[in-house]
Amino acid sequence: MLSRTASDLYWMSRYLERAENLARMLDVSYSLSLMPQDGRGDGLHELAMPLLITGTLDDYRERHGELHAERLLHFFALDAANPASIYSCLGAARASAHAVRGRITADMWENINATWLEIRGIAQQGLSRYGMSRFCEWVKERSHLFRGATYGTIMRNDAFRFIRLGTFIERADNTLRLLDARYEMAGDQAEAVTDGTAHAYYQWSALLRALSSFEAYTEIYRDAPGARQVAELLLLRADVPRSLRACSEEIDQILASLPGVNGRPAQRLAAEMDARLRFTAIDEILEEGLHAWLTDFIPLVRQLGDAIYSSYLEAA
Repeated sequence: MLSRTASDLYWMSRYLERAENLARMLDVSYSLSLMPQDGRGDGLHELAMPLLITGTLDDYRERHGELHAERLLHFFALDAANPASIYSCLGAARASAHAVRGRITADMWENINATWLEIRGIAQQGLSRYGMSRFCEWVKERSHLFRGATYGTIMRNDAFRFIRLGTFIERADNTLRLLDARYEMAGDQAEAVTDGTAHAYYQWSALLRALSSFEAYTEIYRDAPGARQVAELLLLRADVPRSLRACSEEIDQILASLPGVNGRPAQRLAAEMDARLRFTAIDEILEEGLHAWLTDFIPLVRQLGDAIYSSYLEAA
């Protein structure tokens, strides 16, 4: 397969996954910002979290100055001038899909094209009229539909593998960043989140819901959500689809199944990452400090993304 084709397939799925992850993040931040804040301000610090996670705080301040709820939501949802907005991600995904129109199925193309046409309609209507929660649900629904169309219609060839590769790299990065940001947000309470306070409970429950892992949590653990259990679930459980370990396993298997010797550096990094997660216990992570461990691991995922790019996606 040509590296340009592989690159477009990979980025198409990365941008779609990114749009879904942004919607999940925004939905949680928006819900938590509406809760009573117990003297913690007016909920703007919750809405500012996506800015911190995506590193767009400076860009926002440059254009809009002070934090403002409505401007913040528009900036992340429908701002065409913000490359990190859901609108921009869906536009980039559609452009990549158009470039490889001959390598994806009609169902996939129709889904992604319809999504793009629909979000343009929502942008004209405005977020305040459409509704924030409804918008986030719509983005997740469109992403699920595309994933279903992909699984149900495309041949199990290299195109399928590069699509899945993009999804899992983006998802691994998002899970790490979300967990780190929530942990930072809990601040001094982070270690004592089983303190029974309503605020701590909602913080961790919101994170689990953002990653569609709340039901998995209640099935595995009996306690109220706390730092230890949530970190173990989202980092080390292979049976939770959005966990770091599940993403790492998938990436390792996909890279191992791609032909050629060019991908050795990426394959080695993926195997090392998977082995590290497989043989690490939650006590070791907490001993090192969750924030320190996450800060070390986030660049590893970026490094793996770079290795995949130079091995497969860079034009020779």
